[in-house]
Amino acid sequence: MSYRYMRVIIFFDLPSTTYEERKSYTKFRKFLLNEGFIMMQESVYSKIALNSTTSKLIQDRVRKNKAPKGIIQMMVITEKQFAGIEYVIGNNQNNVLDNTKRLVVF
Repeated sequence: MSYRYMRVIIFFDLPSTTYEERKSYTKFRKFLLNEGFIMMQESVYSKIALNSTTSKLIQDRVRKNKAPKGIIQMMVITEKQFAGIEYVIGNNQNNVLDNTKRLVVF
C-alpha cells in the first residue's frame, strides 16, 4: 500500500462581537485542537493526513462542526508542498535596551 501524506489547512474568519459569536468561535477552535490540528498562525490551522481519503474525512468533520456565521476555508496540499513553505521573518532588533532605561513609570 502506498501512502501519500497530505496536509489539510484551515483558514477561518469568524465574528466574535456578541457572546454567542464568541462562544461558537471558541467551540470551533477547541474542535480543531481536539481533532489534532496545530496552529500555524492566528486563525490558520493544519493537520497531517495519511492520504487523500483521510483528508476528505477530515474535511467532512470540519464541515459538520462549522460555526453558524463567518467563513471557513480548507485547502489540501501534499506534504512535499507543505515542506516547501518559505517562512519570511522580519529583521532582528539589535537595539534592545537591557537596563533600567527601559523602565517606564506611570
